[in-house]
Amino acid sequence: MSSLLHAFPLAAGAAPWVFLAGVVIVILAILLVIIVVAYGNLWFQAYMSSARVGILDLIGMSFRQVNARLIVQAKIMAMQSGIGSEKVMGITTRRLEAHYLAGGNVMNVIRALIAAHRADLDLNFDRAAAIDLAGRDVLDAVRTSVYPKVIDCPDPTKSHKATLGAIAKNGVELRVRARVTVRTNLKQLIGGATEETIIARVGEGIITAIGSSDTHLLVLENPDKISKAVLARGLDAQTAFEIVSIDIADIDVGQNIGARLQADQAEADMRVARAKAEERRALALAREQEMKAAVAGNRAQVVLAEAEVPLAMAAAFRRGNLEAVPRG
Repeated sequence: MSSLLHAFPLAAGAAPWVFLAGVVIVILAILLVIIVVAYGNLWFQAYMSSARVGILDLIGMSFRQVNARLIVQAKIMAMQSGIGSEKVMGITTRRLEAHYLAGGNVMNVIRALIAAHRADLDLNFDRAAAIDLAGRDVLDAVRTSVYPKVIDCPDPTKSHKATLGAIAKNGVELRVRARVTVRTNLKQLIGGATEETIIARVGEGIITAIGSSDTHLLVLENPDKISKAVLARGLDAQTAFEIVSIDIADIDVGQNIGARLQADQAEADMRVARAKAEERRALALAREQEMKAAVAGNRAQVVLAEAEVPLAMAAAFRRGNLEAVPRG
């Protein structure tokens, strides 16, 4: 205290509260200078851009470990792009901070909102932030809504097959490659099925459409029938995309599966017939051997009977039962 009195001799005779007030004013002045140096540039930039970011908000961001420069830039982008006021779009400083603290990509959300506003898409901050926190690229989703993308069916990067194989009712195989044009359905992006589901459903629909055709020639004459039949099934239900069109990019005639199956069936039937004939032949041979054995047994009995005749005649002679037969 004595050192301060020597440093300020004019205040030595003044009242203590006046001196303390002077010290407080000096401290506040120093703090004000620090605040102006640290946050003045950001505050002035936000003020000139009508972003409505207060100096206290900037100070609070530092204590909350929030990147104040990022929040200010995001809000300036939102206001200058004319996407709507804070009440309309809900782009307040607090919400931007909350999204940042939740691990979201603030700048990506703002860019997506600007792109959606330019394309006249129904997207607000809450939905964009939810999509971003769900792990989806909200900016890419908006771009896909504006510029639909094409998905190959089947996808050569995820499947070892380059075409889909389907068989018409006449047994002829058709190999088809389709291209599906889709755009993002922002309302079902959260919880909706992904591209893999679209590819699987479209592939199933193509195989079903070809399988219900009487001949493969009908499919070759009118490939658009496949597209119409597949689109009529509403394959984009509960998915994150809306199917714009399904186009048959390539269709080739494969093998005649029906004829091959018939040939295989005929060969199998012939093998069965041969097996049955061989079985009957074996039974006949066995029966023949049985009959030969029976004949040999009967012959043995005849030989035995013939051997007993002389013995019977000798016994009869001894008994005197044999008499000479008088000659005529």
